[in-house]
Amino acid sequence: MTLSHIIRPKPRDLGGFAVSRLLPQIELRSVGPFVFLDHIGPVDFPPGEGINVRPHPHIGLATITWLWAGEIFHRDSLGSAQAIRPGDVNWMTAGRGISHSERTTEETRKRGQRLHGVQSWLALPRAHEETAPAFAHHKSQSLPHFSAGGARVTVIAGSAFGHQAPQTVFAPTLYCDLALADGASFTLPPEHEERAVLVGAGVLEIDGERLEAGSLGAFAPGAAASMKAQGDVKALVLGGAKLDGPRHLWWNFVSSSNERIAQAKLDWEDPRRRRSMFGEISGDDEFIPLPGA
Repeated sequence: MTLSHIIRPKPRDLGGFAVSRLLPQIELRSVGPFVFLDHIGPVDFPPGEGINVRPHPHIGLATITWLWAGEIFHRDSLGSAQAIRPGDVNWMTAGRGISHSERTTEETRKRGQRLHGVQSWLALPRAHEETAPAFAHHKSQSLPHFSAGGARVTVIAGSAFGHQAPQTVFAPTLYCDLALADGASFTLPPEHEERAVLVGAGVLEIDGERLEAGSLGAFAPGAAASMKAQGDVKALVLGGAKLDGPRHLWWNFVSSSNERIAQAKLDWEDPRRRRSMFGEISGDDEFIPLPGA
């Protein structure tokens, strides 16, 4: 079998828009460094509405939100203030600790928008879990764009087909956007140890299996994976080297150590340690309390 796991969407309503949690799952905890995947939307926000994710913390991971439609504005405790737009990469390294917010700007809120994309977390290797926090923005034109088979490919992070994305990664990583017209075919080579595909729109046929929009399919290791589009398809292929040991996830914290997560909880609960360990976002004194606090 080409596919080792198929994760079907189970949308959750987050106050007017749907999000499907595809990773982690009981049967599939990670794919390469990817330990968390949320498929967002597609959702049409009417004028006056949008998202409003208050400042919250992270440790031990890097985040990417990849958009097919819409805009989200990112602010963090390093002083970064950057819109996330379709085709661009915002890469945030949490390392030993960072806080950030994700909101719809007033300008975008006034006109309304369609929002559709995927939020992903990549666990940092154990040797880099406590690295200094950082933020990088890469515009679409700086990313590799090319054709492979019947697909138009953009390398978001890591490497694929001999092309390398500009963002520095901490472990071998595969993260690409695929666009396929109806009937087009694409073959993903086995150059990365672990691989999966997330279908954002349309249907992919893989070895007789239909992966519909919102589904995640993980590939068996070591074999090329052939896919065919039914309808126009938007998809992400992702993966990389297997993680260097299990990871614990609790709320927004990722670590190889439960003790480190326990410390992060204490740090976020205490106002002085919160400012010291996770920083502050200029002009924004809101925050999301620790769950259960």
